[in-house]
Amino acid sequence: MFNLIVFFSSFSAFVWAGPKCTDLSKEEWVNQENFQAQLIKEGYKIKKFKVTKGNCYEIYGWNKDSEKIEIYFNPANSKIVKQKKW
Repeated sequence: MFNLIVFFSSFSAFVWAGPKCTDLSKEEWVNQENFQAQLIKEGYKIKKFKVTKGNCYEIYGWNKDSEKIEIYFNPANSKIVKQKKW
């Protein structure tokens, strides 16, 4: 039983693990609406936008090449921290 508990504890940590983007206060972040508008101007199509537990802006959608993407951005400087294409 103990092994099963350890397995599920490890699994749940893996599922919820995401990058840590910044420790700065939200007042120092790029405005969410302005950030999304800039991405759209650059050719991104945003299906879903959220703020993660790791203090990242995360988007699901498509890049300018119409590739399906998931990207984590540092909200303090708008730089990509992690990305995945499908």
